[in-house]
Amino acid sequence: MRGFSRRAALRHVGMAGLALAASPAWADELIKLPLASDPRERPITGDFPQKGRMILQRTRPPLLETPMEVFDRGVFTPNDQFYVRWHWAVIPNSVDVKSFRLSVRGHVNQVLSLSIDDLLRMPRVELAAVNQCSGNSRGFFWPRVPGAQWAHGAMGNAAWTGVRLKDVLDRAGIKPGAAQVRFKGLDEPVVPDAPDFRKSLAIDHARDGEVMIAFAMNGEQLPLLNGFPLRLIVPGWYSTYWVKMLSDIEVLDRADDNYWTATAYTIPDTPHANITPGQTGVKMVPINRMVPRSFFTNVADGAALASGPAVPIRGIAFGGDSGVAKVALSSDGAKSWQTAALGKNYGKYSFRQWEAKVALPAKGRYSLMVRCTNMAGDIQPIAPNWNNSGFMRNVIETIQINAT
Repeated sequence: MRGFSRRAALRHVGMAGLALAASPAWADELIKLPLASDPRERPITGDFPQKGRMILQRTRPPLLETPMEVFDRGVFTPNDQFYVRWHWAVIPNSVDVKSFRLSVRGHVNQVLSLSIDDLLRMPRVELAAVNQCSGNSRGFFWPRVPGAQWAHGAMGNAAWTGVRLKDVLDRAGIKPGAAQVRFKGLDEPVVPDAPDFRKSLAIDHARDGEVMIAFAMNGEQLPLLNGFPLRLIVPGWYSTYWVKMLSDIEVLDRADDNYWTATAYTIPDTPHANITPGQTGVKMVPINRMVPRSFFTNVADGAALASGPAVPIRGIAFGGDSGVAKVALSSDGAKSWQTAALGKNYGKYSFRQWEAKVALPAKGRYSLMVRCTNMAGDIQPIAPNWNNSGFMRNVIETIQINAT
């Protein structure tokens, strides 16, 4: 991995074209996603700055999905095809790192106003971690729920470089009685009185030494659409907490009751965040830790494979908030499972590649299933969960294969 230089971080980055309008050119190439309901077709776009070929889910605010074939190329998702998800459409078109400041305030001994240069002088850390939208795979929920109808590409894995949030907080000095730390970025609501996007972590979590403030991913500066110049990294937790264009850190002496923490991004306090459609009176809690998942990357639903000799099947898996312990495949409806070989371990929060050889004995239709077990013993369930927000899908993935 290439080193990240101070000079690279101190460039002025000017971006144009973030306020793109829908263009007929985007419809020149369409992809049909294997979603649970129509419409299933999405445009492919390459029209966003610093981004390559992406699936367009929404223009404003930008929602760009990573095509599944990208995940077959390696553990780390390329920056130019790393998915994008924003809540508000008012996003700066450029950020001047020379004048940019990160504020640290609230229940602290000393208010800080830190430049990028200040952060670059602090001890650096690097961590491989999956960033996954809470609603990744929402398009597979049935009955359908509102929100972006993502397939599986609202996720990505990167090697993040930055500084420990703990070191920044310690520099400010936390006063006794601190309860939570709240984070805000440079994006703004599109209408007056709409709530700023802010997220909070418990003080002990914020100071656990793993939560970090990143200024680089995969050895390069963050793309603007992925949070340049700074992004909060909360390994093992859903990306709603990974605040982009981080500009403000506020230490609170109380529980945070802002909309995005107390109301939005909440899940049923039930196993697998699962309820039945129409069920009411369920206790809701903020979404938090990710759960294990696994995916096929070199074969897709409906693919044709030769019968007889074993053929290589591969993919990626991650353990959520714990490392990958095992990946297993089945081609007989979960009656039997074979263990896949695991690739290099880049840490408990990273993608991990897997591979197995599967023999399809006769011509016909087969269901290939893959499941991940993490180091904590959590296993992907055989039945999908359902909730009103389409959050936390992690059912065993199944694709239909035609043996020829």
